[in-house]
Amino acid sequence: MFERKHYFYSDLPAGFQITQQKKPLAIGGKIKFNVFKTGVHKQPYSKSSKIKQIQLEQDSGKSLHNEGVGRSLIDLNRAGIPLMELVFEPDLTNGEEAAALVKELCFILQLLGTCSCKMEEGALRVDANVSISKSNAPLGIRTELKNISSLSAINHAIDYEIKRQISILQKGGEVINETRAWDPLSKKTVLMREKEEKHDYRFMPEPNLPPLHLYVNRNVQNTYNLIDVPSLKEQLPELPEQIRQNLLKSLTPDTLAAITSDLEWYLLFCDIIKNGKHREPQLVAKIFISEILSLLDKYNLDFTFCISNQKYIEELIDLIQAEIINQPTFKKLLSELLNKPNKMPKQIVEENNWFIISDEKELEMICLEILKTNPNLVKQYKAGRKKVFKKFLHKTFLLTEQRADMAKTSKIMTRLLS
Repeated sequence: MFERKHYFYSDLPAGFQITQQKKPLAIGGKIKFNVFKTGVHKQPYSKSSKIKQIQLEQDSGKSLHNEGVGRSLIDLNRAGIPLMELVFEPDLTNGEEAAALVKELCFILQLLGTCSCKMEEGALRVDANVSISKSNAPLGIRTELKNISSLSAINHAIDYEIKRQISILQKGGEVINETRAWDPLSKKTVLMREKEEKHDYRFMPEPNLPPLHLYVNRNVQNTYNLIDVPSLKEQLPELPEQIRQNLLKSLTPDTLAAITSDLEWYLLFCDIIKNGKHREPQLVAKIFISEILSLLDKYNLDFTFCISNQKYIEELIDLIQAEIINQPTFKKLLSELLNKPNKMPKQIVEENNWFIISDEKELEMICLEILKTNPNLVKQYKAGRKKVFKKFLHKTFLLTEQRADMAKTSKIMTRLLS
């Protein structure tokens, strides 16, 4: 049911906002998500946050404050556009959990095609209410944080505000009910305005919008003008919680957290697995995290680089999984992508004879040659200097132009030296 919320503010030219106060679209839900930060947590931990309500309402304009000229400008381009607001219960304990919750929400909304979640474009906006209290005590006076425009800003803004409020109380002060903004330059929250007394918004039914009628009972005879919730549920794709449960069968928890941290990466990962049922998920994930991401970071490339070279990457994964090439050759072939090759990896391997040397007889001949040409190293090894063993492997590596199967080489070299 839609209502009018009356108040006068410069970013609301109509003098009222269409919202859903008494009967929102949904109430009493929850979102399960994982919290994980590399270098902080050994593995992800599960968290759940209750959704108080989800409502549709009308957006307001955007206030632009120019302190230099002492004026505030109002951008009304978005005024009147409908938006969806999700209100969560106060059950998070720090900024990291809040950022993880928003990240999970973005994953869900993007999978559903509901929202692009590009915070830098204003597609998703986050306000946070922060209050502190002792264990088992009522929540203290809260402050509202606005102007939070990224996941890292959510983390830092909330953690800063928690520390600020603790500092005030430790000094014998009192936390004021106010609205504050996150300043990304100073890394602090700054005062926007103090909260005023509670308003009488004079809520009244919106005369131009009829109520939305939902039904969840399949036995309803006349479904005209009703929203069929069961049918909508059947159309839902697999959601992040289900995705994680399925992937946990083949991925370690930390690898899973990395792969599902970004929707584009997750969809590409799934597409590569789907295109080759034989591909091992753990290997594909490892290549994503340790090789492809580092290549993108090193050369400042974006995700479209992977999309445009997906077939090349898929064939490269197949070559290393089948042990046709080794890790150094894999890296070499991956770097070839920067030169925009008109050939696929397998063809490049064949033309350059970059196949892995895994035949044990051939490797033994190579190892014998290394031992024969390095008698001093052999003497040192047999005299107890075991560290020189790495030099044997390195020489084998160079002699084979980085193509030797080093696991087999190590075993053969150990046997020959003993």
